[in-house]
Amino acid sequence: MSISLDDIAGVILAGGMGRRMGGVDKGLRNFKNAPLALHAMMRLNGQVGDICINANRNIGVYEGFGVEVVCDVQPDYAGPLAGMQAALAHTNLPYLVTVPCDVPMFPLNLVEKLSAPFEKNVGLMLTVASTKGRHHPVFCMMRTELLPNMEEFLRKGGRKIDAWYANIPHEAVEFDDEAAFHNVNTLEELKELEQKS
Repeated sequence: MSISLDDIAGVILAGGMGRRMGGVDKGLRNFKNAPLALHAMMRLNGQVGDICINANRNIGVYEGFGVEVVCDVQPDYAGPLAGMQAALAHTNLPYLVTVPCDVPMFPLNLVEKLSAPFEKNVGLMLTVASTKGRHHPVFCMMRTELLPNMEEFLRKGGRKIDAWYANIPHEAVEFDDEAAFHNVNTLEELKELEQKS
């Protein structure tokens, strides 16, 4: 039986410090005349039943996108795992899909592919996108019952997503288009991607 869209929440992770972009809020940098986070939201729209944005500054601007904004519970910009924790605590749906704000061209069948293994494997807890055998840990789908496990990992000082899910039943899902997962770290990379697409 396939997983219903209404059972899947999505979060756009825009809670970082944007250090490599000079400390600006990366999710609000323009790409093709719209903020990066808005591009991510529009791509995720229709793939999930509910969307929120994880952000730690410019909250009012993100709320202007018309979705709920959740802030990290962890202090000091603890990274994408802290954003995932905030979204897990926020949603009451059984599944959560996470995407970063700085990958404006991720696949339109992302959730469809990430959800498929759950239908065959009842013990599966998490799926992660992969290209050529390389995992993209910020693109994952997880059961929301993983929240206590994640909270314990964060409490112990853990920060890396792949270190967190290493001991959880998970499966990598292969995608063909490696460029679709290219993230933008600098203003130069943002300009480059605009010219290419």
